[in-house]
Amino acid sequence: MFHYTVETEKTPEQAMEKLSETLKEEKFGVLWQLDMKAKLQEKGVDFNQTFHILEVCNPVEANRVLSENSLVGYFLPCKIAVYEEKGKTRIGLPKPTALIGLVENDNLMAIATDIEKRLIACVDKSK
Repeated sequence: MFHYTVETEKTPEQAMEKLSETLKEEKFGVLWQLDMKAKLQEKGVDFNQTFHILEVCNPVEANRVLSENSLVGYFLPCKIAVYEEKGKTRIGLPKPTALIGLVENDNLMAIATDIEKRLIACVDKSK
């Protein structure tokens, strides 16, 4: 499976606040946050699902992967989605190993595996 997704009893706003805190513990920062519902409605599209996309980055890890292969920049920054679906709040991310696997580099896969474990731990702590 290309993603890791969990459900939480928190509201999307509570989940994003907790997620920001847990990401800081792993030296990841939220670079940007997109409120997809607001953006699409601003553009005249009738979209009523709460859906936020957070772009997160650990600068040391970004430097490591970009130094190994510049093509990895196509996958950066990492994305984490927080959204409501069928009355439940979900937190999820595309697995870094699924993306890095496309590059076929063992050194990058080792780094991606570590990053994936850390991001999943952040998501799990945010539930």
